[in-house]
Parts: sequence; C-alpha cells; structure tokens
Amino acid sequence: MSTVFILADFSGEKASKTTAEIATAAARIGTVTAIVLAGAGKGAALAATVNQGPISEIIVIESDDFTSHGVAASADALANLVKEKSPAAVLIASHAFGKEMAGRVSVLCDSGIITDAIDIASDGSATQSVFGGSTTVHSKVSHGTPIITVRPNSINADFTSCAPAITNATATISTDAKKATVSSTQPPVKGGRPELTEANIVVSGGRGTDGNFTAVESFADSLGAAVGASRAATDAGWYPHSHQVGQTGKTVSPQLYVACGISGAIQHRAGMQTSKTIVVVNKDPEAPIFDIADFGVVGDLFNVLPKATEGVVARKG
Repeated sequence: MSTVFILADFSGEKASKTTAEIATAAARIGTVTAIVLAGAGKGAALAATVNQGPISEIIVIESDDFTSHGVAASADALANLVKEKSPAAVLIASHAFGKEMAGRVSVLCDSGIITDAIDIASDGSATQSVFGGSTTVHSKVSHGTPIITVRPNSINADFTSCAPAITNATATISTDAKKATVSSTQPPVKGGRPELTEANIVVSGGRGTDGNFTAVESFADSLGAAVGASRAATDAGWYPHSHQVGQTGKTVSPQLYVACGISGAIQHRAGMQTSKTIVVVNKDPEAPIFDIADFGVVGDLFNVLPKATEGVVARKG
C-alpha cells in the first residue's frame, strides 16, 4: 500500500486536532506517516502528542535551523525527505505557515500543488470550495508528488488512539534556506477562551454589535465558547483579525455556532456553514444567514444575549 506523508500540526506543544483531520484524509490514499519537525531535543515530546488518527509511523527530524531560519529551513527538510522516500502525496494544514511550506516544497520537488482542499478522495483528487463557497472544484495533481493543503475543520476526523512507530531522520539544510535569519519571535497572547479553530462552540459577532462585543463575550464565556467575528467587525477594528471567521479568515466547524448581528454574506458563510448546529440572532428577519440556520431568533442581540446568558448560568447553577 502507498505511503502518504502528513506534516504534523501543533498548537503550542501539543498536536492539534487538524493533525488527526489530515491523517484521516491521507488514510484514504494509503498508510499514513506523520512528519514531526522540531528543535533539537524536542522531537520526542512533540511526537508523543501525535496519538490520534490513522497514523502508522512518525518520522522525527530535529534541527535548531527550523527556529533560526523559519519556514525556509523547514521546507528544505521536508522536501529532502519527500525526494528520498517518494510518498504518494503530502498533506499539510492549510494555514499561513502550511501554505508557505507547501508552496516551497512543491517548487523544491518540482511537484504540483493544490491548496485549501476541503476533501480528499482515494485516488488523490481534491475537492475545493471557491468563490466564497458558490462553486465546487475537483482537481488532481498530474506532475510529481502531489502537495495538498487541507483546510482545518473540513474533514470529519478519526480520533481513534494510535501508537505509531517512531523513527528519527537527519536534515541537511541548504545554504539557500539559511539566507534569512529569525532575529526574534513573540508567541500570540492566549486568553482563557478556547482556540477558535479547536472549539466545540463558537459565538461570533458582526456589524450588529456596533463595536460592543461585551454581550457576545459574556454569552460565549457562559458556554465555555470561543469568540469569532465577521470581516465587517474586524475591518472596522472592533475585534482582532485573528478572530475573523470566513473565506479570508478562519474556517470553523464546531458542534454549535451562534451568529450574532451577522447578516451572512457568502464570504462569512464559507467559513462556518459546515457547523453542526447554527443558531442566528439578528433583528433583520430577511438577513441571508437565516437561510442556513437551524434555529433563529429575530431580535436585538443586546436584548437577547443577556437573557440567554442568564439562562445558561442559571441552568449550570
């Protein structure tokens, strides 16, 4: 059976659920080998967290060059391994780092690339949702080792526990990959709420908040939810862009998505319409987002959310 590489994805020092998602997609093509890129002495700890999904093997590559020279060094190491092992495909998480990795690896390996896939078939063909979710495209790489980035939260992951065999490999980083040096880094400041793309519940606010996210945040906290925002809200400077849900933001697929004061432009829907249950709070009964809602409340979010928060808190008590 063919071997498929996935680049293990991490949230802090732990494998993210995206790793299990892309492993699930990769397993449709062949046996799955996860590649862990780590700083010197850190590989074993990271590999130990890659313990969910249909993963048969883990290859750990350690090098301080990954920290010193960033994505260029990481891409160099992965490309060398791809050239050596000739996997049937390489799947990578479709976020900023993953897309740059994929682009660099495809050039180094002279391979075709597909980005933002939302599904993978057993023959390696990919499904993409383009033009704000209005068009579905099926495509397949015809040259070299297929390099495919998979959009987080688009694959129903197999979270079965696994205990893959772990092997170590060495990386020889080229001089070209060391032409830029990382002088300093600053990790993102994390609050007490769940990570947006990892959360089971997401409460998002839009233009209807008028810049006041207090009610949205209070309701989210009562549910133990992450907070998201529409592009209108982030463009207006009301909420950080890192919390934007939509075509040009993050894709989420939680068990529950609550959209508050969001009209439902197609670009926003592209980032959340696969949520299992969608609840809408909007004072405009004609808002397009009601078309995809499982439950809807026509009302002002500043009246609805405080009452809903009180109800949730009382139920918990």
